[in-house]
Amino acid sequence: MDEVIKFLQENKVFFLATLEGDQPRVRPMGFVMVYEGKLSFCTNNKKNMYKQLKANPKIEISATSPDGHTLRVSGKVAFNTTRAAKEKALEIMPNLKGMYSPDDGLFEIFHFESGIAVFSDMQGEKREVTL
Repeated sequence: MDEVIKFLQENKVFFLATLEGDQPRVRPMGFVMVYEGKLSFCTNNKKNMYKQLKANPKIEISATSPDGHTLRVSGKVAFNTTRAAKEKALEIMPNLKGMYSPDDGLFEIFHFESGIAVFSDMQGEKREVTL
């Protein structure tokens, strides 16, 4: 798990894919944390991404480093919108405070319940890590 979070944090922007019916939807993300031992993210419950995650909790994340190493994480997510989880997210990324607060009724935290992370390089070498 440590190397997954490190890769995502070092490469700043990663892409998260959901499904809207049979149409894939991909968006850039920048916030990630480990909370209670789980790879966690945030969203707004008014966004389409939230609705897509509720309808189908299977997602995939993709990130690339400047030297061509890649990370793909796929699995199933669940929501943890406790006040403590929201406070931790705001502590880790204070600029989120301009958009959210723990009690605003909008801020949502979700995490991988299960998943596989695959690290690979330009030579085709792959290594899997179970979340």
